[in-house]
Amino acid sequence: MKKSIVLLIVVASLLQSCAKIFYTPDARSLAQDQSIIAIVPPKVSIAARRNVDGTALIEQQRAESLNFQREMYNWMLKRKMQGNITVDIQDVETTNALLAKAGFREGIALTPDEMSRFLGVDGILTSNFSLSKPMSEAAAIAVGIIGGTTGATNEATVSLSIHDFASKKMIWNYDQQLSSSLGTPARLVDDLMRQASRKMPYFSGN
Repeated sequence: MKKSIVLLIVVASLLQSCAKIFYTPDARSLAQDQSIIAIVPPKVSIAARRNVDGTALIEQQRAESLNFQREMYNWMLKRKMQGNITVDIQDVETTNALLAKAGFREGIALTPDEMSRFLGVDGILTSNFSLSKPMSEAAAIAVGIIGGTTGATNEATVSLSIHDFASKKMIWNYDQQLSSSLGTPARLVDDLMRQASRKMPYFSGN
């Protein structure tokens, strides 16, 4: 029994490190004034592998970006349906279609202000994921690696930011490092968002 408790403590310590949180004094009031937000595709970087060329790595990162975006959207939408947040969330198909028209997928740099204007939203959630290896089957297939990703030891450094269109500024930022057996994108996002939401200004009681 004691060994099991010790093991659980070790696993918990591996799964997360201390998060760094920034928010402006008016973050909550600005967030509460927003009617609709968008979750833009995350910037994803995956450590290079010797057997993966540059083109395949780019496709791999794009696949993971869409996976993480979808999982964050699903997570936030579920909490909205539960009544934990009131802000509406733009569906990701609309978000990505509008960003594509603005040249986002072609590598044109867009500021948070520009993205908010193109998307017609009051705020956006941006994010960065730095991974030591791919996490999803879709990303693995992109480079011909079907096995050995899900459930494998991985490390991720993640940064989430909320940008408010009305004030033209970033009002909240959350940085976290996760490691050990993160499993799928859904598992990583669930672990991440459960922790981040405790300080996210969209959630009541924060």
